[in-house]
Amino acid sequence: MPTWGLLFLLSAVAQAIQYCPAPCTCQALETMGLRVDCQGQGLTALPALPAPTRHLLLANNSLHTVPPGAFDHLPQLQVLDVTQNPWHCDCGLTYLRLWLEDRMPKSLSSVLCASPEHAAHHPLDQLTGYQLGNCGWQLQASWVHLGVWWDLALAAVAVLGLALLAGLLCISTEPWPETRTQSHPRP
Repeated sequence: MPTWGLLFLLSAVAQAIQYCPAPCTCQALETMGLRVDCQGQGLTALPALPAPTRHLLLANNSLHTVPPGAFDHLPQLQVLDVTQNPWHCDCGLTYLRLWLEDRMPKSLSSVLCASPEHAAHHPLDQLTGYQLGNCGWQLQASWVHLGVWWDLALAAVAVLGLALLAGLLCISTEPWPETRTQSHPRP
């Protein structure tokens, strides 16, 4: 790598260290990127993280949830330690669970839930989607109010479809009229 390229990369890392979140410490890694250490800082929310973060240590804080998309701007992120936090394992933790499943599936078993009661003391990898909940996501009100009428309409369409199918089957099983050409008798 030319010298100017190395200087450019070092400049980028130095600039990223300059934007290190206040309670954390940042260190340039030999393999490029940053090690952002926020362990034991009493964090209750994720700080703004520099884009070249490669190792992120968030263990032993007071984090309860991770907002959706929190790590999307960190394409180099390879190491994430989120252990020893009082995680509230409901639908608000779905993003973290999916992110870890995709990138670090073995670490899911070390993320322990502190609440709600049905999830407390369970690792995140043992909870089903049902146990994580739906955060109140519901069908649009216009669809919910159709109720019985919607069911009747679907049943009518199904019966009509079956009747058409039966009619087609009856037609296709009737023998086709033979079309013979009369041949002239041979002398």
